[in-house]
Amino acid sequence: MKRRRRTKILIQEDSDLARDFAEAILERYECREIVAPQHGLTMIKMRESAKNSLFYIGEVLVTEVKVEIQHCVGIGIIVGMKEERARDMAIIDAAYKANLPETEAWETRLMEAEQRIIEKQVKQQANLFETKVNFETMDV
Repeated sequence: MKRRRRTKILIQEDSDLARDFAEAILERYECREIVAPQHGLTMIKMRESAKNSLFYIGEVLVTEVKVEIQHCVGIGIIVGMKEERARDMAIIDAAYKANLPETEAWETRLMEAEQRIIEKQVKQQANLFETKVNFETMDV
């Protein structure tokens, strides 16, 4: 599973999946914190559809952490002031970069979590469509 997809699942997942993964790594390996959790601002890019050009819509507060496991650096960046979640993400990132054997067992749990996220989004979309107004049936 690619890093972008894995990160998206771990961020959107409501349960403590990221926490469970990070704890499994911390139990077996030494983890050195390179950069302690720190808050910062980052610019958010958007694509303007008419001209197909990029522009910055504004800034967002993020929490960033860097850790090292077996000489591999992992980075965790998450929106908001979520220090523990950012640390968990950094540990997971470092574990994947170090090709630790625990990461292979995570794939099925990540796929299950992704399925739950999709089902939740489908339900939300269905609820939105129930409130949609059909203007074609309205009398003029």
